[in-house]
Amino acid sequence: MSYTKTIQIEFNHCDPAGIVFYPRYFEMTNSVVENFFADEIGRSFAQMHNDGMKNGVPTVHIEADFVAPSRLGDKVDFTLVVRKLGGSSVTVEITGRMGDEVRMRARITLVWIDNMKAARWPEAMRARLAAHLEEAA
Repeated sequence: MSYTKTIQIEFNHCDPAGIVFYPRYFEMTNSVVENFFADEIGRSFAQMHNDGMKNGVPTVHIEADFVAPSRLGDKVDFTLVVRKLGGSSVTVEITGRMGDEVRMRARITLVWIDNMKAARWPEAMRARLAAHLEEAA
């Protein structure tokens, strides 16, 4: 099962030519991850961070391919799928598309932490993450 969030490219995402400045994609993909956890996993970043900073899902690895430019005003659909679920980690793949055209892809590994140390996923979160697990094609 996938999760999709549409982001309209704004002026602050772009370089002077009106094309997305590639580091801004990392902000966009982080927004997708944050919304995914709130909407689908049932634990928002606010809940994690307002709990005395005891829990969280920091990014430990990220890689990206920038396939085609996105421009000011474009509405890009970012689709997230879970590719791998470990005891304390999850690897997600996010693909940004406008229509059928792929604009970017990112593969991100996050780790569940409790008291600033890697820990096993709480069972409820793990079950919800597993529902989004898809094998790579």
